[in-house]
Amino acid sequence: MHTIKGPALFLAQFIGGNAPFDTWDGITRWASECGYAGVQVPTNDPRMLDLDRALESRDYRDEFLGVARQNGVEVTELSTHLQGQLVAVHPAYDAGFDAFAPDSVRGNPSARQKWAVDQVSKAIRVSRLLGLDRMATFSGALAWPYLYPWPQRAPGLIETAFDTLAARWSPLLDLAEDQGVDICYEIHPGEDLHDGVTFEMFLDRVGGHARANMLYDPSHYLLQQLDYLQNIDIYHDRIRMFHVKDAEFRPTGRQGVYGGYQSWVDRAGRFRSPGDGQVDFKAVFSKLTQYGFDGWAVVEWECALKHPEDGAREGAAFVRDHIIRVTPHAFDDFAASHVDHAALEKALGL
Repeated sequence: MHTIKGPALFLAQFIGGNAPFDTWDGITRWASECGYAGVQVPTNDPRMLDLDRALESRDYRDEFLGVARQNGVEVTELSTHLQGQLVAVHPAYDAGFDAFAPDSVRGNPSARQKWAVDQVSKAIRVSRLLGLDRMATFSGALAWPYLYPWPQRAPGLIETAFDTLAARWSPLLDLAEDQGVDICYEIHPGEDLHDGVTFEMFLDRVGGHARANMLYDPSHYLLQQLDYLQNIDIYHDRIRMFHVKDAEFRPTGRQGVYGGYQSWVDRAGRFRSPGDGQVDFKAVFSKLTQYGFDGWAVVEWECALKHPEDGAREGAAFVRDHIIRVTPHAFDDFAASHVDHAALEKALGL
């Protein structure tokens, strides 16, 4: 067993235009002051990390890590959520997802996809250069518009979508193998990999690739009404990253899982700050510890009600209180006795 590392904070929801959230120095100092020991870093904002400079310059990488350490935090992982999303986009979502890409490739799905693949490739290489062994991402989605089977799906539609998704990710997974980096797909609605079954469909098509792994976030499972604890039992060998995000699901006579097109605050299912929702985090931390999870517990703040800075500060304490320091010995070792084979045989009547 391992003691889970943490607390860490995913910075994506906090980067902004005002200090301290507009510079790497400022945001890492703030995270440390909130009680965090690590930060998970999105790679779409060069104010935090410039992938091209990081790929080319050891001095830049050393400065990047040095500023974080001087401010009291480690870099836990890099994230390519937004770029990974663009590896596979159904045309229905072209306009919505164009904002994730630079102006030069907007309105051009083929160029946008090539840019996204290049970005993910760079992030894999930079992860290795920074001494990191796993990276967070989204899978993207081609089949998502057909989630509900009405109208009836054309035969082979889903199979073709997953074949294509696997073909796009296979070279990236091979690169990750070469670099010694796990690609951890956040299992997330809006992605073709949104539950265990779809992850398995993808895994089958990439030949069970050792670098295809999971970012476990129980909030997304609770809102799907999926058993998030049994999920750990099933997939613990593939769970390499962990987001601590809470959620609550309170269906009514008017709406349920689909949410009735309501805003987050008015949905039956909504995200909450850690400890304010329905996820049994004591059980989650226990299971991950039981199975030897050796990564970081990373707070991802997405709450429909609470101010993000309050959620961040409370989240650090919440994680610290839930991390289980593993025991070095069995609780009943005090009763152990010397092995006496003659006594054993006598006890068994032999």
